[in-house]
Amino acid sequence: MTRQIILDTETTGLEPSSHRLIEFAGLEMVNRKLTGRSLHLYVDPQRDIDPEAQKVHGISRDMLHGKPLFADVADEILDFIQDAELIIHNAPFDIGFLNSELARANRPRVNEVVAGVIDTLVMAKERFPGKRNNLDILCDRFGVDRSARTFHGALIDCALLGDVYLAMTRGQESLMMEVSNTPEQEQTVTTAIMKQSERAPLPVLPADADELAAHQAYLNILDKKAGKPCVWRQYESAH
Repeated sequence: MTRQIILDTETTGLEPSSHRLIEFAGLEMVNRKLTGRSLHLYVDPQRDIDPEAQKVHGISRDMLHGKPLFADVADEILDFIQDAELIIHNAPFDIGFLNSELARANRPRVNEVVAGVIDTLVMAKERFPGKRNNLDILCDRFGVDRSARTFHGALIDCALLGDVYLAMTRGQESLMMEVSNTPEQEQTVTTAIMKQSERAPLPVLPADADELAAHQAYLNILDKKAGKPCVWRQYESAH
Protein backbone atom coordinates (compact mmCIF):
# COMPACT_ATOMS: atom_id res chain seq x y z
CA MET A 1 0.00 0.00 0.00
CA THR A 2 1.38 3.39 -1.03
CA ARG A 3 0.22 6.09 1.38
CA GLN A 4 0.76 9.63 0.16
CA ILE A 5 -0.14 13.02 1.59
CA ILE A 6 -0.80 15.93 -0.76
CA LEU A 7 0.40 18.85 1.34
CA ASP A 8 0.30 22.64 1.24
CA THR A 9 0.82 25.52 3.66
CA GLU A 10 0.17 29.25 3.79
CA THR A 11 2.43 31.66 5.67
CA THR A 12 2.83 35.25 6.85
CA GLY A 13 5.61 35.85 4.34
CA LEU A 14 8.45 34.25 2.43
CA GLU A 15 11.27 33.76 4.95
CA PRO A 16 10.97 30.87 7.46
CA SER A 17 13.47 32.43 9.88
CA SER A 18 11.28 35.48 10.47
CA HIS A 19 7.82 34.52 9.19
CA ARG A 20 5.37 31.92 10.43
CA LEU A 21 3.04 29.25 9.16
CA ILE A 22 -0.66 30.13 9.36
CA GLU A 23 -2.42 27.30 7.51
CA PHE A 24 -1.71 23.59 7.02
CA ALA A 25 -3.62 21.22 4.78
CA GLY A 26 -3.10 17.62 3.77
CA LEU A 27 -5.15 15.11 1.81
CA GLU A 28 -4.49 11.40 2.15
CA MET A 29 -4.20 9.31 -0.98
CA VAL A 30 -3.70 5.54 -1.05
CA ASN A 31 -2.93 3.73 -4.29
CA ARG A 32 -3.72 6.90 -6.28
CA LYS A 33 -7.17 7.31 -4.73
CA LEU A 34 -8.25 9.94 -2.19
CA THR A 35 -9.39 8.22 0.98
CA GLY A 36 -11.50 11.10 2.32
CA ARG A 37 -9.10 11.56 5.24
CA SER A 38 -7.64 15.03 5.56
CA LEU A 39 -6.12 17.45 8.03
CA HIS A 40 -6.80 21.18 7.79
CA LEU A 41 -5.61 23.61 10.44
CA TYR A 42 -5.30 27.37 10.93
CA VAL A 43 -2.56 28.55 13.27
CA ASP A 44 -2.03 31.76 15.22
CA PRO A 45 1.35 33.08 13.97
CA GLN A 46 1.80 35.54 16.86
CA ARG A 47 2.85 38.20 14.37
CA ASP A 48 1.41 40.34 11.58
CA ILE A 49 0.88 39.05 8.05
CA ASP A 50 2.73 40.79 5.22
CA PRO A 51 0.27 42.65 2.96
CA GLU A 52 1.67 40.96 -0.16
CA ALA A 53 1.19 37.53 1.40
CA GLN A 54 -2.36 38.37 2.41
CA LYS A 55 -3.15 39.35 -1.18
CA VAL A 56 -2.18 35.83 -2.22
CA HIS A 57 -4.03 33.72 0.37
CA GLY A 58 -6.67 36.17 1.68
CA ILE A 59 -6.05 35.28 5.34
CA SER A 60 -6.03 38.25 7.72
CA ARG A 61 -4.62 38.49 11.24
CA ASP A 62 -8.14 38.87 12.64
CA MET A 63 -9.21 35.59 11.03
CA LEU A 64 -6.58 33.77 13.08
CA HIS A 65 -7.67 35.19 16.43
CA GLY A 66 -8.26 32.33 18.86
CA LYS A 67 -6.64 29.70 16.65
CA PRO A 68 -4.12 27.32 18.27
CA LEU A 69 -0.40 27.95 18.28
CA PHE A 70 1.72 25.68 16.11
CA ALA A 71 3.16 23.96 19.18
CA ASP A 72 -0.38 22.92 20.12
CA VAL A 73 -0.96 21.11 16.79
CA ALA A 74 2.59 19.95 15.99
CA ASP A 75 1.98 16.38 17.15
CA GLU A 76 -1.28 16.18 15.20
CA ILE A 77 0.57 17.18 12.02
CA LEU A 78 3.43 14.76 12.66
CA ASP A 79 1.01 11.90 13.30
CA PHE A 80 -0.81 12.67 10.05
CA ILE A 81 2.31 12.69 7.86
CA GLN A 82 4.10 9.86 9.69
CA ASP A 83 5.63 7.31 7.27
CA ALA A 84 3.84 8.86 4.26
CA GLU A 85 5.27 10.09 0.99
CA LEU A 86 4.59 13.82 0.71
CA ILE A 87 3.48 15.41 -2.57
CA ILE A 88 4.23 19.15 -2.54
CA HIS A 89 4.50 21.85 -5.20
CA ASN A 90 7.76 23.70 -4.51
CA ALA A 91 8.59 21.44 -1.58
CA PRO A 92 11.56 23.43 -0.16
CA PHE A 93 9.22 26.32 0.69
CA ASP A 94 6.65 24.30 2.65
CA ILE A 95 9.17 21.97 4.27
CA GLY A 96 11.34 24.95 5.22
CA PHE A 97 8.45 26.53 7.12
CA LEU A 98 7.36 23.25 8.69
CA ASN A 99 10.90 22.50 9.86
CA SER A 100 11.26 25.99 11.34
CA GLU A 101 7.99 25.61 13.23
CA LEU A 102 8.86 22.09 14.36
CA ALA A 103 12.26 23.29 15.63
CA ARG A 104 10.57 26.02 17.67
CA ALA A 105 8.28 23.36 19.15
CA ASN A 106 11.18 20.96 19.88
CA ARG A 107 9.81 18.34 17.50
CA PRO A 108 11.60 16.21 14.86
CA ARG A 109 12.13 17.54 11.35
CA VAL A 110 9.89 16.49 8.48
CA ASN A 111 12.51 14.26 6.84
CA GLU A 112 12.85 12.31 10.10
CA VAL A 113 9.24 11.11 10.07
CA VAL A 114 8.17 10.78 6.41
CA ALA A 115 9.02 8.14 3.82
CA GLY A 116 9.95 10.66 1.14
CA VAL A 117 9.00 13.83 -0.70
CA ILE A 118 7.85 14.33 -4.29
CA ASP A 119 8.24 17.89 -5.59
CA THR A 120 5.74 18.40 -8.41
CA LEU A 121 7.44 21.66 -9.41
CA VAL A 122 10.64 19.72 -10.16
CA MET A 123 8.58 17.16 -12.08
CA ALA A 124 6.89 19.91 -14.11
CA LYS A 125 10.19 21.64 -14.93
CA GLU A 126 11.62 18.38 -16.21
CA ARG A 127 8.53 17.73 -18.32
CA PHE A 128 8.05 21.31 -19.55
CA PRO A 129 11.52 22.89 -19.56
CA GLY A 130 11.66 26.62 -20.12
CA LYS A 131 7.95 27.13 -19.37
CA ARG A 132 6.15 28.55 -16.36
CA ASN A 133 4.96 25.77 -14.09
CA ASN A 134 2.98 27.29 -11.24
CA LEU A 135 -0.14 25.47 -10.05
CA ASP A 136 -2.60 27.65 -11.98
CA ILE A 137 -0.77 27.06 -15.25
CA LEU A 138 -0.48 23.31 -14.62
CA CYS A 139 -4.21 23.13 -13.90
CA ASP A 140 -4.92 24.80 -17.23
CA ARG A 141 -2.37 22.62 -19.00
CA PHE A 142 -3.94 19.40 -17.73
CA GLY A 143 -7.56 20.54 -17.87
CA VAL A 144 -8.08 20.66 -14.08
CA ASP A 145 -11.02 22.88 -13.08
CA ARG A 146 -9.77 25.66 -10.78
CA SER A 147 -12.86 27.89 -10.94
CA ALA A 148 -13.42 27.52 -7.17
CA ARG A 149 -9.95 28.92 -6.41
CA THR A 150 -10.23 32.63 -5.66
CA PHE A 151 -7.26 32.64 -3.25
CA HIS A 152 -4.28 30.33 -2.74
CA GLY A 153 -5.84 28.48 0.20
CA ALA A 154 -3.96 25.41 1.38
CA LEU A 155 -6.93 23.04 1.22
CA ILE A 156 -8.13 23.92 -2.28
CA ASP A 157 -4.53 23.92 -3.50
CA CYS A 158 -4.10 20.37 -2.19
CA ALA A 159 -7.19 19.24 -4.08
CA LEU A 160 -5.97 20.84 -7.31
CA LEU A 161 -2.43 19.55 -6.85
CA GLY A 162 -3.78 16.04 -6.40
CA ASP A 163 -5.45 16.18 -9.79
CA VAL A 164 -2.34 17.69 -11.40
CA TYR A 165 -0.08 15.03 -9.88
CA LEU A 166 -2.31 12.20 -11.09
CA ALA A 167 -2.36 13.74 -14.56
CA MET A 168 1.42 14.12 -14.65
CA THR A 169 2.01 10.54 -13.54
CA ARG A 170 -0.72 8.86 -15.54
CA GLY A 171 1.73 7.77 -18.23
CA GLN A 172 2.01 8.48 -21.92
CA GLU A 173 -0.82 10.80 -22.90
CA SER A 174 -0.82 9.85 -26.55
CA LEU A 175 -0.51 6.50 -28.31
CA MET A 176 1.43 8.23 -31.09
CA MET A 177 5.22 8.51 -30.82
CA GLU A 178 7.54 10.91 -32.58
CA VAL A 179 9.37 9.06 -35.36
CA SER A 180 11.76 9.92 -38.14
CA ASN A 181 10.20 10.20 -41.57
CA THR A 182 11.89 7.18 -43.12
CA PRO A 183 9.61 5.04 -45.32
CA GLU A 184 10.19 1.97 -43.14
CA GLN A 185 9.20 3.76 -39.94
CA GLU A 186 6.17 5.39 -41.58
CA GLN A 187 5.00 1.95 -42.75
CA THR A 188 5.46 0.54 -39.24
CA VAL A 189 3.37 3.31 -37.68
CA THR A 190 0.67 2.97 -40.37
CA THR A 191 0.43 -0.77 -39.81
CA ALA A 192 0.13 -0.27 -36.04
CA ILE A 193 -2.66 2.28 -36.48
CA MET A 194 -4.56 -0.03 -38.82
CA LYS A 195 -4.29 -2.92 -36.35
CA GLN A 196 -5.46 -0.65 -33.54
CA SER A 197 -8.55 0.38 -35.53
CA GLU A 198 -9.45 -3.28 -36.16
CA ARG A 199 -9.71 -4.07 -32.47
CA ALA A 200 -13.09 -4.37 -30.74
CA PRO A 201 -14.25 -1.27 -28.81
CA LEU A 202 -12.80 -1.08 -25.32
CA PRO A 203 -15.32 -1.87 -22.57
CA VAL A 204 -16.46 1.03 -20.36
CA LEU A 205 -15.99 0.07 -16.71
CA PRO A 206 -18.17 1.88 -14.16
CA ALA A 207 -16.52 3.39 -11.10
CA ASP A 208 -16.51 1.15 -8.04
CA ALA A 209 -17.75 2.17 -4.59
CA ASP A 210 -14.31 3.30 -3.38
CA GLU A 211 -13.77 5.46 -6.48
CA LEU A 212 -17.22 7.05 -6.10
CA ALA A 213 -16.56 7.76 -2.42
CA ALA A 214 -13.21 9.36 -3.21
CA HIS A 215 -14.85 11.50 -5.89
CA GLN A 216 -17.56 12.69 -3.47
CA ALA A 217 -14.93 13.47 -0.82
CA TYR A 218 -13.06 15.63 -3.34
CA LEU A 219 -16.27 17.46 -4.31
CA ASN A 220 -17.07 18.07 -0.63
CA ILE A 221 -13.68 19.76 -0.22
CA LEU A 222 -14.35 22.02 -3.22
CA ASP A 223 -17.84 22.87 -1.91
CA LYS A 224 -16.46 23.77 1.51
CA LYS A 225 -13.72 25.99 0.13
CA ALA A 226 -15.97 27.76 -2.37
CA GLY A 227 -18.81 28.21 0.12
CA LYS A 228 -21.24 26.93 -2.49
CA PRO A 229 -21.70 23.93 -4.80
CA CYS A 230 -18.64 23.54 -7.02
CA VAL A 231 -18.86 23.69 -10.81
CA TRP A 232 -19.19 19.90 -11.15
CA ARG A 233 -22.17 19.78 -8.78
CA GLN A 234 -23.74 22.76 -10.57
CA TYR A 235 -23.37 20.83 -13.83
CA GLU A 236 -24.93 17.72 -12.29
CA SER A 237 -27.89 19.74 -11.02
CA ALA A 238 -28.43 21.30 -14.42
CA HIS A 239 -28.39 17.92 -16.16
